[in-house]
Amino acid sequence: MVVSQQNAERAEKRSPQEIADALRERIRAGELKAGDRLPTQARLADEFGVERGVVRQALRVLQEDGLLSNVSKGSPPRVAEAATPTLDAPRPTMVALAPRLVEAFSSPHVRVDAACLTAETLMVALGEPVRMIHEGRLRPHSIDVRILLPSREIDLAFPVPVDGRGGGDAVHRRWLAQRNAQGHVLQHNLLSLRSTHGIDVQVRFRALPFTPPMKLYLLNGAEALIAYYMLTRRAEEMESGMTEMYDALGSQSLLFSFEKRTGHRDSAFVDQSQLWFDALWETITSDLTLS
Repeated sequence: MVVSQQNAERAEKRSPQEIADALRERIRAGELKAGDRLPTQARLADEFGVERGVVRQALRVLQEDGLLSNVSKGSPPRVAEAATPTLDAPRPTMVALAPRLVEAFSSPHVRVDAACLTAETLMVALGEPVRMIHEGRLRPHSIDVRILLPSREIDLAFPVPVDGRGGGDAVHRRWLAQRNAQGHVLQHNLLSLRSTHGIDVQVRFRALPFTPPMKLYLLNGAEALIAYYMLTRRAEEMESGMTEMYDALGSQSLLFSFEKRTGHRDSAFVDQSQLWFDALWETITSDLTLS
């Protein structure tokens, strides 16, 4: 291939990673679908104004990410069957989390890490994979669950009374009772799998010294799901009467998914989220015993 001066100038600016990212976006957007063949290396080299060797490096990057198959010098590669991601809009956490947990529980060794205000959504969502285990449709060998929840000793940022004065203790006691009750149910449902199915199960809790502004779920080190707590003003009957409070409706927060197989950007987000969680678990958090 003859490279023009214009293409030569462009080639200096086009790295294999940039070309890989451009092709990845075409796959994500559905321009290239699972099973489709990519253009030839010659055509890609001409399009991006680079040498074929740069194109080959870019294709290897996409192959390593699991987006391409049949990468060789003989024929153009195909988009891998699992490469085209689901382009559904983010859905509320209570709806979206259970299917992701079911997929995670299809692994022989399940690891779930969660940081949240309470374990309500996780407790409910885990009901689906637990039910499928009882039905014999899922058969993990081990399950390791770690959960970070706010400490009972801190002043929560939310839920709190609107006026900052009356009802604060009652609001805190209500949150603490929910945190403990939901944690107990979650722990019981998972630990019961030891005796019923012989699964090696661990469920551990640690206490955060702050109120998490979002909920984070890490599944098997391969996927990170994040949802922001959206605060709202609402009234609830407390021991001291009707109390106006700022609270978060976590089950309705939109859940965003990042998967390592999707590409370098998502992979980096998953890795950094796992590092963030591990650092909290091992440093400033403390033992948490559900009362």
